[in-house]
Amino acid sequence: MNSNNLVKEMTDQITTYEPDNCLKKGRIYLFKEIFRDIKGNRWLTYQLFKRDFLAIYRQSFIGILWAVIVPLVSVFTFILLSASGIVNTGDVIVPYAIYAIFGMSYWQLFATGLIAGSNSLVKAGGMISKINFSKKSLVIASMGQSLISFLIQFVLLIILFFIFGFIPNIAILFSILALIPLLLLTLGLAFLMALLNGILRDIGNFLAILITFLMFLTPILYAKPTSGFLLTLTNLNPVYYLISVPRELALFGTITEWPGFLIFCILSVVIFIGCKMVFHKNEYRITERI
Repeated sequence: MNSNNLVKEMTDQITTYEPDNCLKKGRIYLFKEIFRDIKGNRWLTYQLFKRDFLAIYRQSFIGILWAVIVPLVSVFTFILLSASGIVNTGDVIVPYAIYAIFGMSYWQLFATGLIAGSNSLVKAGGMISKINFSKKSLVIASMGQSLISFLIQFVLLIILFFIFGFIPNIAILFSILALIPLLLLTLGLAFLMALLNGILRDIGNFLAILITFLMFLTPILYAKPTSGFLLTLTNLNPVYYLISVPRELALFGTITEWPGFLIFCILSVVIFIGCKMVFHKNEYRITERI
């Protein structure tokens, strides 16, 4: 064997290792890889969701009714504050209980999903360090908790419709589709917060406080203010539009604030895609920090 053939054979056997950088292969390849990752872990995502769901209610006396109790307590508190003159809920046209429960069920879909998603990697720290699997499954499975709670609260809304003799608009069927941007925003932020919470545990505690504070600044339990600083904050609050428009569509069949809703729908898609890409590139690096 001559020297040229020997060098060529040795070169063919050399394996070059590079840092993982899927962006070198293009963003289209990155999207395909993310989709393939999620699709290939469907069964794992379902099993994680089932595990988390059973763990929450297994040793609870009240069980799944907690999904109804939490929004009812919040609504009842606002009713008392409104009756005492401390808080002005404004003119909501429909029975206040229906208006408020609608708002709280949509809000809980956002808040519960975001908090559960941000804690998903930290809670599964032992499993992450021992098993190599797609961490996206943990975040996506955590969203299942908020979806189940939302469905239970929707049953409560149906009961309230009968109690107050209120007939919702037929557009309530389309209001479910109008919630998709809210779900995308929640899941996108959950991907990002899960990474940050894995690096700095204070993020989880800070997020819980921020969500509570933001709830009182978002007109979900009261009508949108007509003036003042709170009106300015409301106009800049994407969660307000992503909640108020589906509620308005379900109750009245109209959309009065479609420009803001359209803008924040686009923003939700951008946030979802961007945060998912960031999570995909860093999900395996975060393992050593958890």
